[in-house]
Amino acid sequence: MITVPLCCACSKDEAIPPPPDVTVYQTQAQEVPIYREYVGQLFGFKDIAIQARVEGFLEGVHFEEGSWIKEDILLYTLESQPFEANVSAMMSGVAEAQTMLAKAESDLARIRPLAEQKAVSESDLDSAVARHEASIASLDAARANLRAAKIQLSYTKIHSPIDGIIGKTQAKVGDFVGRAPAVTVLNTVSQIDTVLVQAFITEDEYLEFARYALAKQERLNQEPEEKDLDLQLILSDGSVYEHKGIFGFINREVDPTAGSMLIQASFPNPEKMLRPGQFAKLKARITVIQDGILIPQRCVMELQGLHSVYVVDETNTIQKKDVTTGPKIRQFWLITEGLKAGEHVIYEGLQKAQAGLTVNPTVQEIE
Repeated sequence: MITVPLCCACSKDEAIPPPPDVTVYQTQAQEVPIYREYVGQLFGFKDIAIQARVEGFLEGVHFEEGSWIKEDILLYTLESQPFEANVSAMMSGVAEAQTMLAKAESDLARIRPLAEQKAVSESDLDSAVARHEASIASLDAARANLRAAKIQLSYTKIHSPIDGIIGKTQAKVGDFVGRAPAVTVLNTVSQIDTVLVQAFITEDEYLEFARYALAKQERLNQEPEEKDLDLQLILSDGSVYEHKGIFGFINREVDPTAGSMLIQASFPNPEKMLRPGQFAKLKARITVIQDGILIPQRCVMELQGLHSVYVVDETNTIQKKDVTTGPKIRQFWLITEGLKAGEHVIYEGLQKAQAGLTVNPTVQEIE
């Protein structure tokens, strides 16, 4: 039996796969404005409550609810008969005081010459002078009472204090209004050529803004300009209001129960689209980061609260870097620590990436 050896030369060099393709984003240092959004409520530039200043039954409503009205237009009338009667009584009092004054003047004019001739005593003259002065005071008091009665009568006609838009009436004809202490607010007139937005910020947010304002003041040696806050209004439907706002004030105190501070801004409202009572977000630029690094949010990996990115170095080798993140800005994330300008962060192809792997990067520009 002859054995024939069989030699199988089956070894063959395996082909080396090419480096995987990845898309990278090149970082760059830039000025990054930081915005904050606060839920706010809108108010008219003036919101004036219309109240009755005297008691009485409402006799007339002289406007259309929800309409635009002019200053001094008649809004409400109250029953006026009791006040007209009081005016008549006060006029009678004035007439009586005038009569008493005329008599006192006549008596004084008659007694004074006699006193000079020693025909009457000095006490008679003093009494006549006193009665004359008392009559003058009585007339002044009667006239003051008449003016007060006329003022009370004028309160039965209620006029608009400003130009603006008026709301729904809270009282109808026949209602008794004006009784203290629960005085009825008949209506509200709002001036809305400009609207006010009030919101609340936390103590930390206030400190952040205050430091930014102080730093800007030192840098420019002037008060920070209002327009530098770049105030925007985001309406309830998500749209951005077309007009920019002007910062008004920060309240003097922190509410100790809520730990918040009231802020107010104003926005022009020429189209009269904004109305009191609306809710909106007040978006304000509270600081500016110099030489900030922004990268797309999809570049950042998060594990147990720690953030990291894959970076491709000069040799096209992947390195993993831990980073510290700041606020999110649109589709980007502000990186406060861990990256510098000019580095290439993997944007697409993260599933292929691992530290030490050589890749073929392509730079992706993102706006």
